[in-house]
Amino acid sequence: MARISFTANLERHVAAPSMEVSAATVQGVLDAVFLKSPRLRGYVVDEHGRLRKHVNVYINDTVVRDRVGLSDSVGAADEIFVFQALSGG
Repeated sequence: MARISFTANLERHVAAPSMEVSAATVQGVLDAVFLKSPRLRGYVVDEHGRLRKHVNVYINDTVVRDRVGLSDSVGAADEIFVFQALSGG
């Protein structure tokens, strides 16, 4: 099963525990996570299911290419990381 982890910054707003999920695509992984943690959805994807502008998802060390359909393939040994871009001054 693929392992998904979220940035600690999300924990300030909603529980975002690491999980092991069996799915073939990023969309499948996120759908499985959102079933267990529905409040997390609004922090990761917009109302159309696309990654939010300031959210990046990596599969191992490669950023996902399909930010709209989330169709990037995921293997059982992959690690998925969800980050939020931080800005400020």
